[in-house]
Amino acid sequence: MAVVALLLVSACVTSTLTASLGAGGGIMLLAIMAQVLPPAVIIPVHGVVQLGSNGGRAIMSWRHIDWRTLGVFLPGALVGALVGAAVLVNLPPKTMYLSIAGFILYLCWGPRLPRLVLSRPGIAVAGGVTTFVSLFVGATGALVGAFIKQIHRDRFTTVATFSAAMSFQHGMKAVVFQEAGFDLSALLPLIGAMIACGAIGTWIGLHLLKRMQDKHFAKIFDVVLTMLALRLIWQAFAV
Repeated sequence: MAVVALLLVSACVTSTLTASLGAGGGIMLLAIMAQVLPPAVIIPVHGVVQLGSNGGRAIMSWRHIDWRTLGVFLPGALVGALVGAAVLVNLPPKTMYLSIAGFILYLCWGPRLPRLVLSRPGIAVAGGVTTFVSLFVGATGALVGAFIKQIHRDRFTTVATFSAAMSFQHGMKAVVFQEAGFDLSALLPLIGAMIACGAIGTWIGLHLLKRMQDKHFAKIFDVVLTMLALRLIWQAFAV
């Protein structure tokens, strides 16, 4: 019961963090789950819980979703999921973590990406690459969030579009793991309870978001993403 209580509280708190600051909750929840769940189910369970959490956030903020960006991101995500399903193997964690961390730091503090990268083909490629990577490292929300931050400055549009993109990405992951033979039926009550707690956290986080200004949100968002990137670097060498 102590483990269940920890996971439910964590689902609420991490959803609040993502809804109010734009990112960070997913990778924090993954780190907590890694301490208490069997290794074989961590990434599949995390994907389903995040599907519910991001889906609820997208529904609550649907008026602010950039549907044009999302419409280009989704086909790329589908291709990434299909390729990942075909090569579901163990990739070197150190290489993966360092690559993601380096790209996040560049997106936060480096020069803005060329217009070609932020064009429709570039967004589609981002959808494919991040979905593919998420099958092996679990949480790529910081990478997707950093990319979307380059496109939008409005805090509501950033959070809403990010949530919708991550909902689709985690949905694809759930399908891939289901087809790969992962049976999560015994954990469905826990997953459902975590999704419900995540919805409560999302409601709290969106109300906190209303009190921020865009310039403050952008600075906090960069700091949160940078902390996540530094954690990935530490994790790469720890592995």
